[in-house]
Amino acid sequence: MPDYKTLAATIDSLTHGETDEVALMATLACEIHHSDARFDWTGFYRVTAPELLKIGPYQGGHGCLVIPFARGVCGAAARTRAVQLVPDVDAFPGHIACASSTRSELVLPVFGKGGRLIGVLDIDSDQPDAFTTEDATALAAILASVFAEV
Repeated sequence: MPDYKTLAATIDSLTHGETDEVALMATLACEIHHSDARFDWTGFYRVTAPELLKIGPYQGGHGCLVIPFARGVCGAAARTRAVQLVPDVDAFPGHIACASSTRSELVLPVFGKGGRLIGVLDIDSDQPDAFTTEDATALAAILASVFAEV
């Protein structure tokens, strides 16, 4: 489990004053990915058109390039604007297998100024049931602090 207080402070110091969404996503993907060995793939999918996500900055192996809001865990997070905590991706209806090694997934919607949906943060693990509500809560707070004014 990462030391989320230290991670939040590090991210704040690295991103303070930055307003470019892609630069922020790249920095967060790197810092979050390297904060915990459970995180096998960490990255962002950006809203680029109505009901459509495209891959953004990430760490790990390749990811899916395009995900409609109607498909997969990332699509569900974007469509419902709610965190998706999936302990077993094989049990998630419509899961998109971008990597065959993924066993569990945590996806958080990312909101900008005025509640605008910017995209989602997707974290995959090659371990089953790897994520907790504590992970979701801490990461949502980090996302809110970084993207709230973008």
